[in-house]
Amino acid sequence: MKRYIFFILLITGLFGTSIAEDVRFTASAPSAIGTGQQFAVTFSVNTAASNFTAPNFKGFSVLSGPNQSSSSSMQISNGNMIQSVSYSFTYYLQAGNEGSYNISPAKIVVGGKTYESNALTIKVVKATQNTNTQNNQQNRQQQNNQAATTLNDKDIFIKTSVSNASPLQGEQVIVTYKLYTAVGISQYTINKLASNKGFWSEDLLKENEKPKQYKENLNGKQYIVAEMRKVALFPQESGKLNIEPLEVDVLAQLQTQRKRTNSIFDFFDDPFASSYQNVKKTIRSNNVTINVKPLPTASKPEDFTGAVGNFTFRSDINKTETKANEAVNLKFTISGRGNIKLIDKLNVNFPPDFETYDPKINDNINKSDNGISGTKTFDYLIIPRNEGTFTIKPITFSYFDLNKGKYVTLSSPEYTLKVAKGDGKQSSATLTSVNQEEIKYIGSDIEHIKIKPMDLNKKDVHFFLSDLYYILCFVPLILFIAAIIFRRKHLKLRSNLALLKNRKATKVAKKRLNKAKKYLITKEKDKFYIEISQALWGYLSDKFSIPLSELSMDSVNEALKNKQVKDEIINQFIKTLNTCEFARFAPGDELLTMDNIYKEAIEIISKTENELK
Repeated sequence: MKRYIFFILLITGLFGTSIAEDVRFTASAPSAIGTGQQFAVTFSVNTAASNFTAPNFKGFSVLSGPNQSSSSSMQISNGNMIQSVSYSFTYYLQAGNEGSYNISPAKIVVGGKTYESNALTIKVVKATQNTNTQNNQQNRQQQNNQAATTLNDKDIFIKTSVSNASPLQGEQVIVTYKLYTAVGISQYTINKLASNKGFWSEDLLKENEKPKQYKENLNGKQYIVAEMRKVALFPQESGKLNIEPLEVDVLAQLQTQRKRTNSIFDFFDDPFASSYQNVKKTIRSNNVTINVKPLPTASKPEDFTGAVGNFTFRSDINKTETKANEAVNLKFTISGRGNIKLIDKLNVNFPPDFETYDPKINDNINKSDNGISGTKTFDYLIIPRNEGTFTIKPITFSYFDLNKGKYVTLSSPEYTLKVAKGDGKQSSATLTSVNQEEIKYIGSDIEHIKIKPMDLNKKDVHFFLSDLYYILCFVPLILFIAAIIFRRKHLKLRSNLALLKNRKATKVAKKRLNKAKKYLITKEKDKFYIEISQALWGYLSDKFSIPLSELSMDSVNEALKNKQVKDEIINQFIKTLNTCEFARFAPGDELLTMDNIYKEAIEIISKTENELK
């Protein structure tokens, strides 16, 4: 009973003294060392703490650390018991070049409050024979201390596995990188991603997603396995393709042995009483070679563009009866599993009486352990300009079916579109407007009648046969002739659609840029890039009478050269187009990128317009 009472009093005294004691957090290290010499930097705190943050040891090589340890002591003076506990974090460093180096304070949290240690200044001098001898002794001592903490290749390693080592070109392959460890790991960092040359890849693990962990027995040894990375690869060429190793730095936290003393404090199972050492190790996954087989050439459809997997194809039209100049939406949807993100176009041919635009493409991609699946839609806006009955022929989509081992062609139904006569409200200005907005006429109110002072004519001055009389007689005739000339010119201009678009190209582009500026202010990225892209491509289409479906970088280059535009401006225009398409999906500062692209679009259209005048 006395023994238990003593332990209770002892524990009470420990807590009482630890609460009353001030927190002391100090750093210690040699003030001068020789080049190449190894030494220890120790950070000590006199109470239990958490969230230790080490400083930057710039100028030194970190050999190991932090190595955690603790110590306890007790004194009885004048009937009072004084107990102290110290926890330390030790780093083993190696000096490099000569000079004076500063080590900034470390940080630690005690009771929710952050404390900083003192800073250190270490002078590195040229090594002498004595320092070399001392260094060798320290090396031997450190090797003895770390003998129990050596890692071998069987303690921790990375294994790369593939779902299919002999896929077809375009077939989905799941690659999983598994980390096997038989020791504790405090953290790991991927230094070098595996090279995927010859593949299109897609990460299957979401950002900041916790890796899947489980236990596995391998060659009679128990391991904890973490699936640290999983990607879906789609080979873009046939032959032997190599996946280079994944390189990872791991920090293994190993418990070292501690000599026990006859101190009474060894009675307690204090977790801080053990000493831990962090051992850094760089590991690499195994090389993997995949033998990609080419797709068969026999019975290959003409409209095949590289789709491989298992897909379905359907189409929808919002109406089959409409009026001239009214918009109709025709949507095609591809669903399934495979390289669906690589499908970029369909071979669609509309009747020449239809005005069409590039489709709006939407991706809805699902990522799972089984790979990539989802849907892709192509939404076409078509506007019939003349009345009559028109036929939209079936649209085909071809892909290589992995389950059947052959090419499959899917087809949409044939659509018959009945177009009635329009109501005549359509303005010619809508021919160059993607949104098909009508012109609004704004009238003015009748102003008040202003009464002027009465003017009296002089005697014997007649209006008949006067100069004003002749002017008023001939002016209506002149205005009538001018109206006829203007009318004929206007009708000729309306009949020449290309010339009309040419004259209004800049106006329409300016309207688009103004709309893009609104999306820039509201940070609506997708809508902004759509308006910028349509402003640039629409300007080129209207200015040079090139249909949107035939526009490309080559046709733009040829059209500008035919108009004798300077090569500098041509290259800048093409660069702006490429930048706009790339920035839409690239990471980085979105607002700054959008602002730069907006300025470039205004500048290049202005320069091109000046060149064409």
